[in-house]
Amino acid sequence: MKINFTFFLLMGMPLLSQAQNTCATALPVTAGTYVVTAVDGTEAPTLACALNGLTNVTAGEWYTYTPGANYTVTITTDLAASAGADTRFHVYSGTCGSLVCVSGDDDGGSGLTSLASFNVTAGTTYTIAFDNRWSASGFSFELTESPIVVPPTPPITFTANTFPAISGNYGLATTDMNGDHLDDIVTVSASSVQILYQQISGAYVTNNIPTSTTMFQPSWSMAIGDIDKNGFNDMLYGGGSGVTFMKANATGTGYTEISGTEYVFCQRTNFVDINNDGNLDAFSCHDVDPNVYYINDGSGNLTYHQGGLGDHPEGGNYGSIWMDYDNDGDQDLFIAKCRGGASTAKINELHRNDGAGVFTDVSIPSNMADPVQTWSSAWNDFNNDGWMDALIGASSTDDGPHKLMKNNGNGTFSDVTAGSGWDTNPSLNIEHVSFDFDNDGFTDVLGGGNKIMFGNGDMTFFPMVYPFTNGAVGDLNNDGFLDIRNGNTVYMSDKNDNNWITINLQGIESNSNGIGARVEIYGSWGKQIRDIRSGDGFRYMNTLNAHFGLGTATVIDSMFIKWPSGHIDQINNPTINEPITVVEGSHPLSLLEVDGKKIALYPNPTTDYLTVENFDLLDASSIEIYSQLGGRVMNTEMKDAKISLTGLTAGRYFLVIHTKNGEKYSESFIKM
Repeated sequence: MKINFTFFLLMGMPLLSQAQNTCATALPVTAGTYVVTAVDGTEAPTLACALNGLTNVTAGEWYTYTPGANYTVTITTDLAASAGADTRFHVYSGTCGSLVCVSGDDDGGSGLTSLASFNVTAGTTYTIAFDNRWSASGFSFELTESPIVVPPTPPITFTANTFPAISGNYGLATTDMNGDHLDDIVTVSASSVQILYQQISGAYVTNNIPTSTTMFQPSWSMAIGDIDKNGFNDMLYGGGSGVTFMKANATGTGYTEISGTEYVFCQRTNFVDINNDGNLDAFSCHDVDPNVYYINDGSGNLTYHQGGLGDHPEGGNYGSIWMDYDNDGDQDLFIAKCRGGASTAKINELHRNDGAGVFTDVSIPSNMADPVQTWSSAWNDFNNDGWMDALIGASSTDDGPHKLMKNNGNGTFSDVTAGSGWDTNPSLNIEHVSFDFDNDGFTDVLGGGNKIMFGNGDMTFFPMVYPFTNGAVGDLNNDGFLDIRNGNTVYMSDKNDNNWITINLQGIESNSNGIGARVEIYGSWGKQIRDIRSGDGFRYMNTLNAHFGLGTATVIDSMFIKWPSGHIDQINNPTINEPITVVEGSHPLSLLEVDGKKIALYPNPTTDYLTVENFDLLDASSIEIYSQLGGRVMNTEMKDAKISLTGLTAGRYFLVIHTKNGEKYSESFIKM
């Protein structure tokens, strides 16, 4: 590769034609615009500060920049001369051989160009490396200096910890793999799975597990969940040509590869119980055809299906996320769509689940049919009103910037972007996920520009820039604060004084991970909610545990877990600042009071029937009865207060009453 420094030549300076081919011979640059003819340097970057790992990175072009004053610097290839170029760059501090990420970008500019802004310190030398991850073709880039923008004191800071033991091509996951609810570090390659198992002590035990040569590696995304309920999590690889499942054996010491023969241009992959039978199914966005899914027969065997969950013939399906937007207890589907030009394949889609496995495209009536070019959306309750809102994260401004959509609680969403902070956030990205990183009780969004957009709890956000890019999110030292993994570097949260609670779920009738469950906590702040998901954002697999920040609150009045099965567990006054594990059905919810009158079951214990006291105060629609082991033994309409128990054997049961407005209430009883 050569760089064209016309102005250097005009000044009589020699052209250092090979100087930028390695880190050690990186070419000094100052503010200005440069022409790069090709990416063919002999040294490739080995530390990724931008998205999408180091797969196929074989060459690099290296530059150094030493500012004469403190600046906010912008590096961009989003220039007319770079039209059509697919670029990526990394910015480091430190010296060759011990570089540390400062910034970087992949696709932050329009099209496939790159753009990032970051603050620099006078006299410090920064190394800039472009790589050939996507293309070795030439392009132009510009470095500009602006008066430094001094950010406010960050609400949380992070410290970089390097894990030399990490090896493999795809470091996409920070998820528990062995059922102890401690987030592990998972990295895979074509012929191995590497797991760094987190220990209670804070140490890690590394296990490198050889596998068959995987047909489809997770070049686009990964999802994790226990599809056969053996206590060890399985993996779903989303590749550019198909789907691969890696099934863990009964001891977690080996994996069996199952690769589908069907062609699927995978984008986001998810594990989710689509038909709500208690077994995890699999879903994959298809880039060029209708989406596909795999139904679990209950023994971990998966059957391929296509269509019915996003059927556009051109595909355009990128970032799928499953959540309960209408609070009816089942999982709905939003698909972030991306396609250029006038194609309708770029219109985002929301599919409502009616609870019986029938999905309806409600994109238009819900106001979620939008052409924003997006690869991912971040769903969370940003204003703590009990309804899931959405940040539609733009990857390009071709069809508009980011959109912040407020859930109105009636099946519709309102655009509240103006004045939210997202309207003035220029940073684009393919990856957007939402967690409470500073544990203040308000959920945040990790997106583009090396920044976290911190939520204020009122649908407004403010940005803080950090020295890391998007990555897998998990609690990697079990301290109640979330950490962010970039390759073999984990940015550990330095914590603050805010309180927290972590909820780990163990399903019995529901899938064993509790994927699809809704967790709610109540206290002096009001209400907070979380949905348990396998696969959000675009490519990474994050923790399966529910994390809540409490701010300065010291008491949680009550906590509810609403399981996919319909079970509801209630825990009053749980202990804060520690994890809690909840087994499905272990804390059954007592029936409520209406207008001061108790809703109760009698007689209890009983023989032939139950009666619901004050039944006329309930707007009941149906009842379900479950055995103590979680099996559903009755599901029927509730027409009157008296319930026949004919056919039930002696034992303990749980009765769930469904109301017409979507609420569920439960009580236990004993059949004699």
